[in-house]
Amino acid sequence: MDAKERASRGALAGLAATVALTGLRLAWSKMGLVSETAPMQVVDRAEELGLFDNPSPVGRRVLIGFAHFGYGAGTGAAFGLLRRERGKPTEEAAVGSALGILAWGAGWSSWLPLAGVDKAPWSQKTPRVLLPVVDHAVFGAAWGLVNLVLSRKGQA
Repeated sequence: MDAKERASRGALAGLAATVALTGLRLAWSKMGLVSETAPMQVVDRAEELGLFDNPSPVGRRVLIGFAHFGYGAGTGAAFGLLRRERGKPTEEAAVGSALGILAWGAGWSSWLPLAGVDKAPWSQKTPRVLLPVVDHAVFGAAWGLVNLVLSRKGQA
C-alpha cells in the first residue's frame, strides 16, 4: 500500500475515531468532568486574535466542528503514514492508543501552549489534565481498529 493510500485510509479512520472521541467527551461533559474542549479553545484563541469577527452561535459551532474533525482527520492521516504494517485487532488498538497519546503529548507540550490556546500539562494543577490523555488513547484505539478494517477491505 502506498503512502497516499495509507494517508487517505488513516484520515477516514481519523474521522471515525473523532466520532468515538466525541461520544466519550459528551459523556464526560454530562458527568461534569469537562466543559471546554481543545477545539473550543482553538476557536476562542482565533477570535481573540481577530481571525473571526464574532461568529453567530451556529457559525461558532461549525468552526468548532471543523477544527475538531479536521484535527482528527489530519492526525489520522499522519498515523496512516506512520503505520505501515498491520497486526491483530488488539495490536492495532494498542498501537493506535500509543499514537494517540503521542499526538496528545506533541500538541499539548508544544503548539497549543505556544499558540496561547492552553497551558502546558505539567503546569496545570488539576487531575483533569489526565482526561485528554485518556480520550486521546481512546481516539487512537478507535483509529487503529477502523484503520485495520479499512485496510482489510482494500485488500479484498
